[in-house]
Amino acid sequence: MTMSLLNQLVENKKVNRKSLAILIDPDKVEDSSSLIQTIHLCTENKVDFLFVGGSLITNDNFSKVISIIKSNTNIPVLIFPGNNIQIDSNADAILLLSLISGRNPDFLIGQHVLAAPILKKSKLEIIPMGYMLVNSGPATSASYMSNTTPIPSDKPTIAACTAMAGEMLGLRTIYLDAGSGAQKAIPQKIISTVSRSISVPLVVGGGLNSISKVGLALEAGADMVVIGNALENDYSLLIEASDKINSMNATLDIHQ
Repeated sequence: MTMSLLNQLVENKKVNRKSLAILIDPDKVEDSSSLIQTIHLCTENKVDFLFVGGSLITNDNFSKVISIIKSNTNIPVLIFPGNNIQIDSNADAILLLSLISGRNPDFLIGQHVLAAPILKKSKLEIIPMGYMLVNSGPATSASYMSNTTPIPSDKPTIAACTAMAGEMLGLRTIYLDAGSGAQKAIPQKIISTVSRSISVPLVVGGGLNSISKVGLALEAGADMVVIGNALENDYSLLIEASDKINSMNATLDIHQ
């Protein structure tokens, strides 16, 4: 029996195996050829997961993008939804995000109620995820669209307590996000404090626009890093991040 994606994440965390996800925003896909080029690069560099979604989808590319990805790679496709209309059964799973860092009920449970009957009928694997926005400077698309205030970047205790509460509520993963197009990555202190405080897989994204920032996030305790906007003008980061993670995992294998 094939292991579920959630179980795969859990098992990876148990042995400290790191993962790389690439976030594809359908709004920024201009043509299928460039998307296919990105997909092939991800396959060649052993990217673990492909996230598809965005805070705001203004075109009809969402399902088309997922279809193209599924036709060109076996990398698991996970929906990273900005709202309840970003659902497509051709994907492998959906990250059911609950914005636990904010106090907007619509993104804590409201959007989920609307999506629930559709998800119930779909074949998508549901991955319950506590989603936490961390302040990264100017407002990001995620903070603006969700109408929530991010956790201050100098308050690791607040971040840790929020993550712990999410785990206690039954959420199976935690996502620390600086937001799309963030100028600053999440501080190591935030990541390390949250990582020590929870037992579920920790995903970190936003502002990871250099290999040094990717390395710092992984070393601080991120089980998975997500790279998105940083790839728009330079694919070398994807290659460098993959090499970094493969190197860390190879060292792990040697000592097991």
